[in-house]
Amino acid sequence: MQIDLRTVAIKPLRQTFDHLVERFGDKPASRYQEGSYNIQQESIFHYRPSWDADRVLFDKKRTKIQMKDWYALKDPRQFYYGAYTIARARQQDAAESSFDMIEDRGLAELIPADLKQIALDVLVPMRHVEWGGNMGNSYIAAYGYGTVITQPCLYHAMDHLGVAQYLTRIGLVLDGPEALDAAKEAWMSGATWQPMRRHVENLLVLDDWFEIFVAQNLVLEGLLNPMLYDYLDAEFSANGGTAISMMTRFMGEWSAETAKWIDAQIKVAAAESPENKDQLSAWVTQYRAATLEALAPIAKRAFGDKADDLLAELTSEFNARCAKLGLAV
Repeated sequence: MQIDLRTVAIKPLRQTFDHLVERFGDKPASRYQEGSYNIQQESIFHYRPSWDADRVLFDKKRTKIQMKDWYALKDPRQFYYGAYTIARARQQDAAESSFDMIEDRGLAELIPADLKQIALDVLVPMRHVEWGGNMGNSYIAAYGYGTVITQPCLYHAMDHLGVAQYLTRIGLVLDGPEALDAAKEAWMSGATWQPMRRHVENLLVLDDWFEIFVAQNLVLEGLLNPMLYDYLDAEFSANGGTAISMMTRFMGEWSAETAKWIDAQIKVAAAESPENKDQLSAWVTQYRAATLEALAPIAKRAFGDKADDLLAELTSEFNARCAKLGLAV
């Protein structure tokens, strides 16, 4: 008996969801598109917020930035929950390997005392700055408009908690629980940290969610992260503090990755209209000055006499980055 096998193409009745057909046409959608596009709630609210009766819960008027299509602010990484957690899990595995190696082989004991103290004085108190970053991005996720930007901001908020935990662990590896107490005391009352503490607390009370995005994600992180995870990391590596560089590996990779996402949002928003460009440029100019003022004493502790030159170089690089995004700063 002979059996003939033939393939039969079965055309699906539906290619994708209706809300994606409206935007992309009747064709299969990616997981990122399914979890990101055209799912912002716009109607069927039971009541207006009692604390803000002039606006609905998710209101486009909560920011001065205006977009014809808020879904233009897409994530170039195309992170949805699955892709995000897989990416971070891989990075966590690498970071854990670094910490395990340092602790198992006692590499922290080989770090020169002066570099170890700089790490304790500069890196460990930064966990409080990261908490501020978590709060700001959580606010954006709660009150922002358009899933393609609120979703990655929620991921970014969780990343800040992860960075804070790694900074905490650096303190524990270098000096035990006492390092955390000293870092908290420095944050609460140390002269070096009061300008940064004031700046972080000022950002916590901003109302415009896109202003927070600019002040926190573009300006503060755009100046702070390169200072810590490029320039200071290079100082550690060149002077016998390679173990510290190993412990900040995640932060360096993360800041480079997220900068591309942040740049994409700012570039699209600035290109939308002259009004957006002017508002974004004004925010960058305002918060650049405040951030540099907050960074000055920290840079002085980290780099000594080279601090002023380094901040000038950081500012020049940041200005060039903003110019590429279409801003006038």
